[in-house]
Amino acid sequence: MSSLKVKQVASADFPTRWGHFLIHGFTTRASASGDAGKTEEAVALVMGEVHSGSPLVRIHSQCLTGDVFGSLRCDCRQQLEMALSMIAEAGSGVLIYEQQEGRGIGLMAKLQAYALQDSGFDTVEANERLGFKPDQREFLMPVEILKALDIQRVRLLSNNPDKVAALERAGIRVTERVPCEIAPTEHTQEYLDTKRDKLGHLFSRRSQH
Repeated sequence: MSSLKVKQVASADFPTRWGHFLIHGFTTRASASGDAGKTEEAVALVMGEVHSGSPLVRIHSQCLTGDVFGSLRCDCRQQLEMALSMIAEAGSGVLIYEQQEGRGIGLMAKLQAYALQDSGFDTVEANERLGFKPDQREFLMPVEILKALDIQRVRLLSNNPDKVAALERAGIRVTERVPCEIAPTEHTQEYLDTKRDKLGHLFSRRSQH
């Protein structure tokens, strides 16, 4: 069983168009057989008082294509901006931004998966054809970041039950799962249907068809 330790390497003032945050930088080194040299980096944006009650928390996996370039193939950028807006509206909360491109398969493999999707495969089938799990992420680093920030209870902004389970397994209580839903478009309808049907993502209010 692998163990993960995180180290906080920087903290800085971080004004944004959503409001005023502190940005904390973390690195980790996994200690597992065959994984000894693997490091990961992540940042946590923290607003307001997060040690009392259950702060809003969003665990967001890096999506260069969506977050930076505004890709219409996914809803990642909209989810990121929705989460920051909701944290700002609440006056407190945490957004953890983890380097887990393409559900953990990496940017180049993600682009190969895009090419397979252009040939008719869905996101899960494309990942599997490339030799990956449908979702490679385990959310170990975000859990350790929350512990480093001394946060034990959260209201988790997510549609993904795997994130809830990962936090609960690690002893962080999820007092509420708060939906982070984006209305489907012609570009994302099949993508979102696959999330629901094959990955078990939960959508509360949206008609899928």
